[in-house]
Amino acid sequence: MTTTDPRLGLVAGEASGDLLASLLLQGLKARWPALTSAGIGGPRMQAQGFDAWWPSHKLSIFGYWDAIKHIRELLAIRRQLGDRLIAERPSVFVGVDAPDFNFGLEQRLRESGIKTVHFVCPSIWAWRAERVDKIRRSADHVLCLFPFEPEILAKAGIASTYVGHPLADQIPFEPPREDARRELGIDERATLVALLPGSRRSELTYIGPALLDAAQRMRKARPELSFVIPVAPGLRAMVEALVAQHGPDLPLTLLDGRAQDALAACDLTLVASGTATLEAALLKRPMVIAYKLHWFNAWRMKGKALLPWVGLPNVLARETLVPECLQDDCTGEKIAREGLAWLDDAPRRARLHDRFQEIHQQLRCNTARRAGDAIAKILAG
Repeated sequence: MTTTDPRLGLVAGEASGDLLASLLLQGLKARWPALTSAGIGGPRMQAQGFDAWWPSHKLSIFGYWDAIKHIRELLAIRRQLGDRLIAERPSVFVGVDAPDFNFGLEQRLRESGIKTVHFVCPSIWAWRAERVDKIRRSADHVLCLFPFEPEILAKAGIASTYVGHPLADQIPFEPPREDARRELGIDERATLVALLPGSRRSELTYIGPALLDAAQRMRKARPELSFVIPVAPGLRAMVEALVAQHGPDLPLTLLDGRAQDALAACDLTLVASGTATLEAALLKRPMVIAYKLHWFNAWRMKGKALLPWVGLPNVLARETLVPECLQDDCTGEKIAREGLAWLDDAPRRARLHDRFQEIHQQLRCNTARRAGDAIAKILAG
């Protein structure tokens, strides 16, 4: 295997990791047309020619309680995957997010002589700072999405490169609202609210009912509202059951995937904390961020937060640009109140648009080229 014909081992969990990895693969294949890749991934990665030995939704869990329930399966997958990668010897292994799964795998591969890259610096600046030791043991290099991360890693003796965020390269500065509505068949005059309760089953369980309750309350206040939910792969039956229970009378459209189209088309989004909040910010959409965990997970995480925010738009801005309704505040009543406040305040929405434009410009720096340069140096030794 040479740098002109690299083969990547790759693991990405969940819909967000599948999206990030697919954009990375797209850029790397432009640099190395003969590049091949295999491991764990989703449909977006497979569209780039990725060979998925396991689907990414196998890693779509969150928190200690969820992990405990699936620990035997996850450990078996990681062991089998590690065995296969060590036997096949990829040019480099890239772990995309999913740190609880990837760090142990990366450490084993690194000890066997395979170069390892971790794409997406874990949020050691927000919580669980102790993870820095795991990063040092596991990754030869870290590709950072945000500009303040390399300095933090350098202090810990970890090599890294700021590559920006691939979504910032992909999403235009002015969001394609009209085109998205036309493709989704949504009336140009409609006031549309996108509900994004997350791509994990646990997120749907804890956040989905609150967002649907908020939608019911908002429509009672503003009957002209309509709603859309993009559904992650494999979760349609679960979402349909939630809608039947918590929002049977809502004027609601379910989409198979197409979260970015839904965000581009909407006037407001009620969204679970995660990568989708950054997509919404890059698309300049006002939002209410919601999140709720199983009580055990919330208890374990209590006191570990290093910042007053969890939403990426607020973290990047270092101020509360958008409201966060977390844990006990993740209720339909509070989310609806914050959502209606956005719809009723055009000057506030205009100010938010300008701040999101600044964030977009900061993160747009040709991620694929920078990541390719970093990986090329690793391949060259």
